[in-house]
Amino acid sequence: MKSASPYRIPGLELIEHTFELPLDYARPEGRKIEVFVREVRDLDPKSKDKPFVLFLQGGPGFRAPTPVDKEGWLKRALTEFRVLMYDTRGNGLSTRVDPQSLAAEGDAQQQADYLKHFRADNIVRDAEAIRAELSPGVPWSTIGQSYGGWCTTTYLSLHPEGLKECFVFGGVPGLDRTAREIYEGTFPFVEERNRQYFAKFPMDKARLAKLSRYLLDHDVRLPNGDRLTPRRVQLLGLNLGFAGTAEGIHYLIEEAFIKAGDREVLSQAFLKGMHAALRFDTNPIFAILHEAIYAQGAASGWACDAVHREKYPHFDNYEDFQFFGEMIFPWMFDEIGELRGMKDAADILAAYDGWPALYDKDVLSRNTVPVACAVYYNDMFVNTKFSRETIDFIPNVKAWYTSEYEHCGLRVGGEKILSRLIDLARGEVER
Repeated sequence: MKSASPYRIPGLELIEHTFELPLDYARPEGRKIEVFVREVRDLDPKSKDKPFVLFLQGGPGFRAPTPVDKEGWLKRALTEFRVLMYDTRGNGLSTRVDPQSLAAEGDAQQQADYLKHFRADNIVRDAEAIRAELSPGVPWSTIGQSYGGWCTTTYLSLHPEGLKECFVFGGVPGLDRTAREIYEGTFPFVEERNRQYFAKFPMDKARLAKLSRYLLDHDVRLPNGDRLTPRRVQLLGLNLGFAGTAEGIHYLIEEAFIKAGDREVLSQAFLKGMHAALRFDTNPIFAILHEAIYAQGAASGWACDAVHREKYPHFDNYEDFQFFGEMIFPWMFDEIGELRGMKDAADILAAYDGWPALYDKDVLSRNTVPVACAVYYNDMFVNTKFSRETIDFIPNVKAWYTSEYEHCGLRVGGEKILSRLIDLARGEVER
């Protein structure tokens, strides 16, 4: 472990830790990667003696939050913890997966073999190796946001001895649910979110149909050179899973066209906005491993694409435009420039059927770690039915079911929700 000298920002003290860990825990003496953790304390002199809480980020494919001030869930956490902002392998300041670094791994098979090491099982193994350095012999608490809840459940399966208590925000997985079942359960939520969007902004139906016709008839390029297609516009629907984002999509769509002499063309503001709205270029793990996070002993098989083609082909009717949700399709690796070089590796991963189990139901059936979960009825990303199956199966898991928040509860109500989950886990409030 290498630790930098502490430094301060308003109200917070930060310490940066870097760990050298095995790429493959089956070959611990082999290739190493770096994993970065930022320790966050408040300025109370006693903070260095507080226990740790490890933050498990959503995604997959995103770095931990970068602290700016002592607000929201962080404010509540710091009253009794030192918070570890954990850049999971492949992300942030850890050994990173991006188009340049992945290309350096070699051919498509070598890239795919490398990426097989970047799922929740190894995220948890890294966490335990870090705990052995920072909190030897002492279990710690965790906060899991979205995919961080998937990682929490894997943690409870592989290393429950490392956990004191767990708090999960909108991220309880279905233990046996396949990638196909996930998307069969997701599409109806996305259809409902489309109904809500167009009820609020009915004028956008015609605007999006017009935009789609224009894009089919013209070779329109985004600032990075990619051709903009109607289905690329459909990907904006990913943002509909968060409160307050429908308005941003609406305002982007309304400025799509401008007059250039006697012609209508797409505005530069719209094209720049489209390019900035989606982050597949800077967070490729989100795309290339998205379906793999559900795979256990079977291939994911481009499950979302199969469900779309077989059961929801009407999404291809651009005259009755509908947005997609949190969905990854093989055509994205043709149309998104930064993903194009990963296409063959993505196909290999989609066909791979040797994924190990992420959840041990025997271990989970004997769980003694207190776990408290916030489950959002209006969550477009996580199926409440599948979450309830898992919550009902694992002992010592308590859930707070609420329609007050969408998937962004941690962001918009984090202090309140974390306080409730802490009390729930410790038996101080009822469900």
